[in-house]
Formats: sequence, structure tokens, C-alpha cells
Amino acid sequence: MPDLGQARIAVIGLGYVGLPLAVAFGRRFPTLGFDINGQRIGELRRGHDHTLEVSEEELGAAAQLQFSDDAEALKGCNVFIVTVPTPIDEYKRPDLRPLESASRTVGRAIGRGGVAIYESTVYPGATEEVCVPIIERESGLKFNQDFFAGYSPERINPGDKEHRLETILKVTSGSTPEAADFIDALYRSIVAAGTHRASSIRVAEAAKVIENTQRDVNIALINELALIFHRLGIDTHEVLEAAGTKWNFLPFRPGLVGGHCIGVDPYYLTHKAQQIGYHPDVILAGRRINDGMGAHVARRTVKLMQRRGIQTAGANVLVLGLAFKENCPDLRNTRVVDIVAELRSYNANVHLHDPWVDPHEAHAEYGLPLVETPEAGSYDAIVLAVSHREFVQLGADGIRRLGKPGAVLFDVKRALPRAAVDDCL
Repeated sequence: MPDLGQARIAVIGLGYVGLPLAVAFGRRFPTLGFDINGQRIGELRRGHDHTLEVSEEELGAAAQLQFSDDAEALKGCNVFIVTVPTPIDEYKRPDLRPLESASRTVGRAIGRGGVAIYESTVYPGATEEVCVPIIERESGLKFNQDFFAGYSPERINPGDKEHRLETILKVTSGSTPEAADFIDALYRSIVAAGTHRASSIRVAEAAKVIENTQRDVNIALINELALIFHRLGIDTHEVLEAAGTKWNFLPFRPGLVGGHCIGVDPYYLTHKAQQIGYHPDVILAGRRINDGMGAHVARRTVKLMQRRGIQTAGANVLVLGLAFKENCPDLRNTRVVDIVAELRSYNANVHLHDPWVDPHEAHAEYGLPLVETPEAGSYDAIVLAVSHREFVQLGADGIRRLGKPGAVLFDVKRALPRAAVDDCL
């Protein structure tokens, strides 16, 4: 294993997780940021990050950071940190192909004494059961004799300028006590908030996957309460405000649950649970509730239109926001697409507008065109799906001016005053 001062780091995968990590290490260590996307490498070399996670100044300050899409450049490194996506497939099963591909890349580059660290969200056991054997096969090296492994789960929150890599406590782990010491010291050198050393890689993997599973289940409970209170004619937010006066009531709110973590990670845990013969009732029930909220929003919007005598078929409906969360261009696993699909099932003409999202990315990812500037007075209904600051600043009156007289306005996020909208979750 290298001494800390001899670390030559490669960060594999330069998305929302990998790039901030590469920049942080690039201020202290020789660091190579590697990505198979040549276009991504080109923009980073020009000092631009389209995800908006890292500024031009921050990129420039990482004096020891270089970028490459050539796997040969990895062969000079002795620490490999994998930060590739871990999505799910159409059947909601873990899709480990990016992780397996990255492990093959590491295996072809790693030398004796090298360390492979994984940050991607996985189920407990995946690092040692899936990734390590690939590295062994590709490298011809023996695990925990010729090379070592670790797991340090990412905790990046896209668009959050307060909770950053350096200010969030970092969980670390290693395949041997010596590897764990090295990995912990490596992260402590860049994370001001400090580290928490887990006793094993499996414990660290499990800790990561339950962080977002817990949030998913809690939000599912609030979403189910919102469904109940809607039928009872009670304002959900008034109920939550009243209950929130108790000191230990948790402040969750109803809404769409998408993104690369909360809407995905629980399926990694349930997959492993089912492999060992346990059916996770609560977790899967929560997922079903949260996955159904987009369609629920669309159906409520349609009912409001029908009550006003607005013909759904052929109606023009404007959906404001496509990103999975506010003030962020991240489209991964956005559940706004469920609203769009359900509205289209009623033969409505759905128009999407999101000033944060790259139109080319929206079309490539979901086949959805974006309206650059919605035409005032054109829409029979408007759904405020994502509370970007631009929409909040526009206010209810400004948003209503985009609609026809009597148009329906549904506020998914409760971003506008309740009295100014027709309905909300």
C-alpha cells in the first residue's frame, strides 16, 4: 500500500459525485479525473461543469488535477476511486453494468499495492462479491495480498451549496485494518467534518443504502397521509404544521420522490433481502406509494379541469419543472415524467418548461421536448411540479398569466400560498 504522501489518485466517473471529489483531491494530491464521456472531459478541460456542482474558480484551484478519457492514463495511479452511477433497470432491479465496467477498468490499471475504493451506492456485499473478483480477474493480482479495497459511500446532495463534500462527515472502511487506516487518513485529508470508520466494508455499504431508504419510507408515510387527508377534505400541510409543534415530530412533506438516491437505493436493499429469502414489506410498500404520486397529481389535475368544464382531450397543459428537485439541472430518475405520462393518457397536449434543464439532455433521456418560453394565455391547466426559484419569484399571479381565464393551477410542492392555487398535495 502506498504511503499517504505517495498517493496518485484516479477518480473514475466525473458526475455529481466524482467531480467534486476529484477537485478536492486535486488540491492536495496528483489526481486524474477519468470519464468515458469525451465530451464531458472536453468541457472540464475548458473549466466548465454543466452540472453546476463545481465552479470555474474551484476547477482552477485544483492545481494537481488532470482529466482524461484514455484508460491508459490510469496506469500511473495507485489509488482508484469509483464513483459511477448505480441505477435500476426497467424491472426495478439493480443495474450493476456501470460498476462492473469501472471495475474492469480498474483491474487493467491497478498494480501491486494498489487500493480500489468504491463510493457508488450498492447492496451489502457487492464490493467484495461483485467488484473485487472482476479486479482480480483483470489484473491477475490477489485480493488483500497484492491489492486492497475499501468503501466510502458518497453523500453528495446535488444543488446543495451548504452541505458539501468537505462539510459532511465521511464514512470509511477497508478490506484489512491497514487498508482501513490508509483510506480513513486519505479522506480525513480533504474532509474538514471528519470521518467515521466502519468496522467492515459490508457495514459501510449497509449504512449508505439505509440512509436513503429511511427517508423514502418516511416520505411514503406522509404521501399516504396526504392521500387520506385529501379524501377527508383536510389540508395536509395544516395537519403537518399542527403536528410539528411537538418536539419530536419529523418534518417530512409530501411530494414526488425521484433522483439518483432516494427513489433508487431502496431497490438495492430489497434486491439483496429477497436474495436471502426475506420479503421487505414496509420498504416495498413505501416505494409503491411514492412511485404512484406523479399519476395521482395528474389525475387530480384532470378532475379539477373536468369540474370546470374543460375538455381534457386536446387541452393544453403546462408542466413547470422537469428536474428531480428545485434549483438543480439533475434529471436522473425524475418522477415529473409520471405526471406527463398520466396527462398524456387523457390525450392532453403536455408542454414542459424548465430553465435549469438542458433541452438536449431532456430529449436524449426521456424523449421530451422543452418549451423555451411558455406563451401567455395559452394553457388550460398548469402544474407547478418543481419549485425552481424562477417559478417562485414569478408568483401565483405570474404563473396564472400563462394560462387561459379559469385555467387550473396545481402546486405539487406547496411553493405558492394555498389560497392562490386550486389544489396542492
